[in-house]
Amino acid sequence: MNKEPSIVIVGAGIVGLSTAMHLAQSRVGKVLVLETEKDVAEHQTGNNSGVIHSGLYYKPGSSKAKNCAEGREAMYDFCKEYGIAHERCGKIVVATHADELPRMAELEKRGLANGLTGIKQLSKDELKDHEPHVTGIAGLFVPQTGIVNYRDVCRVYQRLITESEGEVRLGCKFISCRRDGNGLAIETNQGKIHASFLVNCGGLQSDRVARACGVEPGVQIVPFRGEYYELVPEKHHLVRNLIYPVPDPSLPFLGVHLTRMIHGGVEAGPNAVLAFKREGYKLLDISIRDMFGLALSPGFWRMAAKFWKTGMGEFHRSLSKKAFLKALQRLMPELQMQDIHRGGAGVRAQAMAPDGKLVDDFHIVEAERMVHVLNAPSPAATASLAIGKTIAKKIEQLINL
Repeated sequence: MNKEPSIVIVGAGIVGLSTAMHLAQSRVGKVLVLETEKDVAEHQTGNNSGVIHSGLYYKPGSSKAKNCAEGREAMYDFCKEYGIAHERCGKIVVATHADELPRMAELEKRGLANGLTGIKQLSKDELKDHEPHVTGIAGLFVPQTGIVNYRDVCRVYQRLITESEGEVRLGCKFISCRRDGNGLAIETNQGKIHASFLVNCGGLQSDRVARACGVEPGVQIVPFRGEYYELVPEKHHLVRNLIYPVPDPSLPFLGVHLTRMIHGGVEAGPNAVLAFKREGYKLLDISIRDMFGLALSPGFWRMAAKFWKTGMGEFHRSLSKKAFLKALQRLMPELQMQDIHRGGAGVRAQAMAPDGKLVDDFHIVEAERMVHVLNAPSPAATASLAIGKTIAKKIEQLINL
């Protein structure tokens, strides 16, 4: 193969690395991954709760549903093959009020339509068999859900890329891309790169990367920070596996939940609060550019008008440990203030349409010699092998034209 890369992937999150791995292993050309940070999986991938999602929540027939079903089983197989610590432990969704029962019934229908088997409705007493410290009026047990550390997965993806003569170049920031004859001229902070094809997996910066390539993304990234608390070690026994509330169907978030982690410990969260910076992991992380971009967006104000009450509640939970605890006590009343302490945070790259609607499915835009991944939130980590395979096939088709 030529020394110059024929395929450049922008972003070393789990989707970018999976795509690069599939392309490198197919030997269709030399693959180069550009990553601004000093390590892989530094943003969405490395700061999530490590859940292998079942596919319970997603609209049947949607890209999320299809990719989650395929990707989930591929992820379990991949972890087994490469010795990555994981567990198919199952989860329960807990209804705490009668008005949540119809929504839980709809979740069961969706899960069955998406091919899940072994889903079981739980009575109030049966909930205690799965999670003795949970309080609810009914539940839903989903056996396909599991746990893993996605940083571990990404390290294996990275190794396999290198073993297939690809490269992951860290500390290399993408600046722009323009068409240059029969290829692309890509500007980075480390100099120019000439390539034949580009895949944008830029996550929180994906819409800007698209525009820097001369492509209108059709969406705008809105950053939502998800903050976690952790249970103190003496209270780890309160959570056996994964405990979720019944989610609000109008929002692409699952609500504050309790998750046992594969390397030990129990996380509680996340909430979903508007971040003032795209990589804003702390409350006081502020970017004038990012905020100015939102302030000038009519779609953002339409979204804010619709969800301002929900947003205020999320900000309250962000600022108040007591309010966060109250949300957890809906599921587990015996938790007390001293049982939890602040943990880490992640920032979700949520695409918003011009009309202010939050994009609910994966969103991929193709352009000449390019593929732009512009919305890949949860369950993208679970589905990364399936998504990467799909994108790799798109590039292979372009190569063979």
